[in-house]
Amino acid sequence: MAELLPFSRTDLARRVAHDIGDGWYVNLGIGIPLLVSDFIPEGRQVMFHSENGLIGMGPRPEPDKVDPWLVNAGKQNVTIRPGGSLIHHADSFALIRGGHLDLCVLGAYQVSGTGDLANWATNDLSVPPGVGGAMDLAAGAKRVWVITDHTTKSGEPKLVEKCTYPLTAVGAVTRVYSSLAIIDVDRTGMTVREMAPGVTFDELQAQTGVPLRRGPVAS
Repeated sequence: MAELLPFSRTDLARRVAHDIGDGWYVNLGIGIPLLVSDFIPEGRQVMFHSENGLIGMGPRPEPDKVDPWLVNAGKQNVTIRPGGSLIHHADSFALIRGGHLDLCVLGAYQVSGTGDLANWATNDLSVPPGVGGAMDLAAGAKRVWVITDHTTKSGEPKLVEKCTYPLTAVGAVTRVYSSLAIIDVDRTGMTVREMAPGVTFDELQAQTGVPLRRGPVAS
């Protein structure tokens, strides 16, 4: 039996970066999505947006070049690229709600078989929920891609028939980059584009809570 080699978080960030189109305006969610900006191919122009009012967000600064006033939505220090700008918080959300973002990359607790997204609260009442700008981003961006582990730490599927956690958006997710596979999503279901090395379709299906379709390369 082939050795199972799940995609690492770096693998997923690199793959998402490769799939981003030239000239796109992109918002990166907190967590694994923030790694994407480190892997944009040379020569490709991508403008990263942070909902707290930064267009043209650059990578993390060197320790001796930190500007405490330049932070992303996760309160992490960042840089700003040439041509970037700081804008009012209201203008930033007008950009989001107006449909001007080409892509938003988010994490997820659950994604349903038709692209519903749950990523801001679980049913654990001991943990205070905090939606932030996730609802606006998921509803306003032209595309929503999710980076996530394929299952929870306890082995429960994150790709499910129907989300049991509070929804962030309905039918928003168009692609999932998980630790086991890259999967396209639309209103008719989920289609496997690619699987991690050593993963068979049957093994992938066994760890997924919704029926999968085989794509051209997922035989």
